[in-house]
Amino acid sequence: MPKSPLPPKVLFELKRQLNHELSAAHGYLAMSIWCATQNLKGFARFFAKQAGEEREHAGKMIDHLVDRGVPAKLETLPAPRQDFPALLDVALHAQAMEQANTQGINAVFTAAFAAKDYPAQVLMHWFINEQVEEEAWAAELVDRVKGATCAGSLSDLDRHIEKLLAGDGEKED
Repeated sequence: MPKSPLPPKVLFELKRQLNHELSAAHGYLAMSIWCATQNLKGFARFFAKQAGEEREHAGKMIDHLVDRGVPAKLETLPAPRQDFPALLDVALHAQAMEQANTQGINAVFTAAFAAKDYPAQVLMHWFINEQVEEEAWAAELVDRVKGATCAGSLSDLDRHIEKLLAGDGEKED
């Protein structure tokens, strides 16, 4: 397959976003560990799953770069936030991470659009659609945690969180 050169700004943004995806995976793993130590096993599994999804997203970017003849450079990742006063702070942090991720995806698309880099635009279309879903579950997570105020409701939410936020058509109201 012939290599398609990447415009410098697109290359910069793709490499930056690749490392942002890996940082998000690191952050979700830290949230999973925090939840596990709080005996919130459902939330721990959910955030571990999110960490895996972020690694898959990074993999899509790596594949795109490699397919276009560019080695993907991995950067040193900063330590993620690991201490939270309460589950609501975890949910709010996850929401903020997804909002930042959307900004990063949009920056890659903006660069690809300006440079008329059609392959990168197509790749970013997938990510843009994905971020709509990601921000939706993050907002729902915050709402559900805020709503878990009566005795036992947090335990119930913990048991059902994976199913509630799965996005596979099995959501409960």
